[in-house]
Amino acid sequence: MTAPRLSVVIPMYKEQDNVAPMLKGVHDGLASYPGEWELIVVDDGSSDQTGPRLMKAAAEYGPHVRVIRFARNHGQTAAMQAGIDAARGEIIATLDGDLQNDPGDIPMMVEELLARDLDLLAGKRANRQDALVSRKLPSKIANRLIAKVTGVNLTDYGCSLKIYRAEVIKKVRLYGEMHRFIPVWAAMVTSPNRIDEVPVRHYARQFGASKYGISRTFRVILDLLTVFFFMRFQARPGHFFGVIGLSFGLVGSLLMSWLLFVKFALGENIGGRPLLLVSILLLVFSIQFITTGVVAEMLSRIFYQNEPRVAFLRETGEPQPASWHTPSAAPVLPTAPDSQLA
Repeated sequence: MTAPRLSVVIPMYKEQDNVAPMLKGVHDGLASYPGEWELIVVDDGSSDQTGPRLMKAAAEYGPHVRVIRFARNHGQTAAMQAGIDAARGEIIATLDGDLQNDPGDIPMMVEELLARDLDLLAGKRANRQDALVSRKLPSKIANRLIAKVTGVNLTDYGCSLKIYRAEVIKKVRLYGEMHRFIPVWAAMVTSPNRIDEVPVRHYARQFGASKYGISRTFRVILDLLTVFFFMRFQARPGHFFGVIGLSFGLVGSLLMSWLLFVKFALGENIGGRPLLLVSILLLVFSIQFITTGVVAEMLSRIFYQNEPRVAFLRETGEPQPASWHTPSAAPVLPTAPDSQLA
């Protein structure tokens, strides 16, 4: 069988010192890949020399290296989505540009994906080289929580090294900071049984600074609530708000009925009772939640028609036509040292 065409997508933000070793690492790691491949690097609005160095290095390697540049920083999720949209291969691989993932694991993962007939194969970082308190411990807690809530049983959601079938991942729209939950979103368009993970190598960061810390734990929890809502009520958001609204309405109606009994049957004054205000508020909340559910039902009809739009820098010069790196074609390696790629 002919190996499928492979697109490698790498988002980068303020990683100027990692540009040259990253490009070399991808070419070295994919030297054994038997099929055609391309590399798509997305500069996420970096304010340092990441963009210029990528453009220069891409021109030296050849047209199979494509660079997408954002006019400003939109976040890793938007950068990853732009790269996936531009990918032309039947198989798409994503990884970080900080050199902590090993591109040499990609051929093994592609072979594993095809041999096991999977739609998504995630990397599981073996012997993870990160700080225990600020990175590994929060990640471990978050991974268990995500797996418990979503039912997609992976042990390392945070590893960006993942392999996808293009026909599946292109049906998933990423926004906000949802790149951490890609396996969960993918499980909405394919069976969770076709999603698995495999151990991969992991290295300590050599250049630059990490863009994540322990503070992202709170964002993960908020994102997890959003994921839970979409998994359970994506096609019927009115049921989510409607159940809350009907519950408030039922309690409010019972309390109001009791007050009416007290007023007319027992002849007592209810105007100054706090229970009257509580009953009125519950009935108002009920109406608000039910009408919100109706609006949510209407919005769900058009939600996926509105794709996120990001601004791109206009490239100068004559652009090269996109091409593929073939197994027989040796890459043209840059002769200039990294310090001259500015």
